[in-house]
Amino acid sequence: MNKGNTGGPGAAKAFGRLLRFYRERAKVSQDLVGKETGYSKSQVAMIESGQRRPRGRFVEIVDPLLGAQGALLEIADEVTASGVAAWFEDYLEEEAKAAGIHKYENHVIPGLLQTEEYARAVFDSAVPALEEDEIEASVVARLARQQVFFRKPAPFVTFVLEKAALTKPLGGKDVLRKNLIYMRECADLRNVTIQIMPENRKTHAGLNGPFTLLETEGRRRQLVYVEGQGGRYFLSEQPDVGDVFARYSTLRAQALTPEDSVRLIEQVAREL
Repeated sequence: MNKGNTGGPGAAKAFGRLLRFYRERAKVSQDLVGKETGYSKSQVAMIESGQRRPRGRFVEIVDPLLGAQGALLEIADEVTASGVAAWFEDYLEEEAKAAGIHKYENHVIPGLLQTEEYARAVFDSAVPALEEDEIEASVVARLARQQVFFRKPAPFVTFVLEKAALTKPLGGKDVLRKNLIYMRECADLRNVTIQIMPENRKTHAGLNGPFTLLETEGRRRQLVYVEGQGGRYFLSEQPDVGDVFARYSTLRAQALTPEDSVRLIEQVAREL
């Protein structure tokens, strides 16, 4: 784990804003910054938006290129691996105060239910690959999120998971088995419900992919959070929000009962 500076996730955003300021002031394009540093235009854009950290000699090349007179070098010292991507900060802010958290997942055990070893295997699978300090920081941040289960007042947290999420042996069978045992323990929490979607469904309400529902402000406000290959976004307006909440209600009705789901989790763990 990185033992140096401990700048939070906001540091990446701050560095990105400053980089954009000096680049635009110098009338230098993202293309040129990329050519000089060995980055693509899209990678430079991701640094400016705080979605990725500058690596290698990027900062020491770009600081004189943009006439920043050491300002970028100075703030780069604070851009450490926080374990939270800038685009995820808005979601975490809402999750931390949510009265209800409801997650449908189809291919991986959700972060709130991951063990340390499983989470590390997930981040090890990232493409492009993450650096070791980024992986360690990401694991720490993910495990810290799980304190939401014990917050006062406790949120109501539900999951609907495809059976495939229980059988993909990320990190190896032993890692998966331990995570299934941990999931079984989480299911015993009074404010947590886990349901498994059987593989033999002839109709299925979740074909559009994974999503997370949040109920905030005493359940008076509802949000839908979606991640995909092309981006991440919130839905906050009707009828879109109502449609996804209705979809989740249908998924819960189509899934196994919580009791049968627990038995299935135990069975899969035994058979590994």
